[in-house]
Amino acid sequence: MSDKWSPNSWRNKNALHMPNYQNEDHLNKTLNEISKYPPLVFAGEARLLKKKLGEVSNGNAFLLQGGDCAESFADFHPDNIRDTFKVILQMAVVLTFGASCPIVKVGRIAGQFAKPRSSATEVINDLELESYKGDIINGIDFNQKDRDPNPDRLIQAYNQSASTLNLLRAFSQGGFANLNKIHQWNLNFVKGENAAKFREISSRIDECLSFMEACGINGNSVRQLNETDFFTSHEALLLQYEEALTRIDSTSGKWYDVSAHMLWVGDRTRQLDGAHIEFLRGIENPIGIKVGPSTKTEELLKILDVLNPNNEAGKITLICRMGHEKVSGILPKIIRSVNSAGKNVVWTCDPMHGNTIKSNTGFKTRPLKDIISEIQQFFQIHRSEGTYPGGVHLEMTGQDVTECMGGLQEITDEDLKNRYHTYCDPRLNASQSLELAFLLSDFLKEEKLLSKQSSNL
Repeated sequence: MSDKWSPNSWRNKNALHMPNYQNEDHLNKTLNEISKYPPLVFAGEARLLKKKLGEVSNGNAFLLQGGDCAESFADFHPDNIRDTFKVILQMAVVLTFGASCPIVKVGRIAGQFAKPRSSATEVINDLELESYKGDIINGIDFNQKDRDPNPDRLIQAYNQSASTLNLLRAFSQGGFANLNKIHQWNLNFVKGENAAKFREISSRIDECLSFMEACGINGNSVRQLNETDFFTSHEALLLQYEEALTRIDSTSGKWYDVSAHMLWVGDRTRQLDGAHIEFLRGIENPIGIKVGPSTKTEELLKILDVLNPNNEAGKITLICRMGHEKVSGILPKIIRSVNSAGKNVVWTCDPMHGNTIKSNTGFKTRPLKDIISEIQQFFQIHRSEGTYPGGVHLEMTGQDVTECMGGLQEITDEDLKNRYHTYCDPRLNASQSLELAFLLSDFLKEEKLLSKQSSNL
C-alpha cells in the first residue's frame, strides 16, 4: 500500500457497497458545496475522544456506544434525539454507579445514514430496483424515483446532522445532564423493575450530592456533575461524503474527518486493499473496525498496522460481532493473536448483528436473551485470556418500539407488529437498554473486583 495519501486516494481502490449515481455532474456539484460547509465536529473533540479511549484500552474506563441502526429523515424530531440521549445517560449512570468506572459515551447519531446491504438490488413483482441503502443515498419507498440514488440527500443528511449535534451539545453542556436533574431523565413508558432500580440509584446520588453540599462543596461548580462529554460516530460507508468533510486541522496540520468524532469500517468493507481502509488510514480520528466470523486474523493484523502504524492507544476499537452461538469458538483466537502482536486496541462487543433472526410472524428481530448471552461470553472470554472487555456497541432507541423480543416487558413474537418502526435492523427500546445496563453493571463490577484481586496477589 502506497504511503502517499490524500482524501481522494480511495478513488484508486475498489469501493464496495457504494451507490451508482446516474448524474455525476449533479453529484460533484453537491460534494463541492458540502466541502465548503463548516465542520460538524472539531479536531480537538476527536483528540479528546481518542484520549478517553486510551483510558479504556488501559482498562481504566468503559465504552458505551449506541444509537439508531440507521437514522431517517422522516423520524427527525428533537424529542427522539432527547429520548435517545436520555437513555444513554441513564445507562452510563447505572454503569458508573454500579462499577465505579468512568463511561465514555459515543452515539450512533448525527451521521449514521448509510447502510451496506447484502444485495445491491431488490425485486418485487418482477420489478428490480436499487436496494434501500439509507436516507443519505435513496428512499425506502419501492419506486424508481425514491430508489435512485439522489445527491440532494447528502445536503439533507449534513443539515440534519448539524441540527442534531447542536441539540446534543445543548443537552450535554447546557444543564440537562446535571446530576441534580437525574430524576428528569426517566421516560414515561419505562416502568416496573427497571424504573424502580433507576429511582433507587437516583435517590442515592441525591444523597451524595446533599452530603457534598453540607460539606461546603457546591456541585453546580463542578463540571463533571453539571455537564458530560458526548461524542458521535457512524460507519464511514459513503466515501464521497466523508471525503468532502475531511479537512486539515489548523492546530496540528493533520487530516480529520469532521463528519463525526469516530468512524468505523464495517464487516463487509474492511478489505486490506479496499477503498474504505485506504480512506481511513489517512485520518486522525479514532477508528472502529467491525470484527465478525469471516475475519481472517492475519489480515486483521495487517489492517491494524495500516490504520495505526504507531500503535497508539485509543486509536483503534475492535467491535466484535460474532453471535452468541459462535463467539466462544472464534473470539479467543483473535484476542490471542492481537495480544501476542502487542497491539493497543479497545475490545468491544456488538451483540446485535450476530443475533438477528426472522420471527415466526415474519419480522426481523433479536432476542434479548441472545444479546445478553453474547455479552456474558464476551466478558468470560476476556477474563480467560487476561484482556479487558472495554465496551459495548448497541443498536437502540429512546422510543417505545417493539423490535427486539424479550425483556421485562416480555415482548413476544406477536407483540413485534405493535410498534415495529425501524427502517433496517431491530433496536432495543429504552426499557430493554436500561435492563441491559443493570446486567452490564454487574458484569463490569465483577470484572473490576477480579482485576483488583489479581493485582493484589
